[in-house]
Amino acid sequence: MTEETSTPVEAGPDVPPDRLAIHPRSPFFDAEKLRRGIGIRFKDTVRNNVEEYCVSEGWVRVQAGKTMDRHGNPLTIKLTGPVEAWYEDLGENPPVAKKD
Repeated sequence: MTEETSTPVEAGPDVPPDRLAIHPRSPFFDAEKLRRGIGIRFKDTVRNNVEEYCVSEGWVRVQAGKTMDRHGNPLTIKLTGPVEAWYEDLGENPPVAKKD
């Protein structure tokens, strides 16, 4: 990881939103932003199983195994820690959204 990717960046068109969810029924769902591809780094590990994240509050939601709730939706757990997000379509060294 280079210094360029670890510096905080102001919100803009090339920085993902502070909070985003993959489920259409969520108020934080945005299909256009998800179509671009979002990379998530949680506790210095790149994760590809994140259901929802919030950079400013420092948490991600991930599926808890194959467990389902009573409505047939995946059961999720909330993990807290430092979260960074970026658009994957920007290639090497994209602007990263992260909390100071």
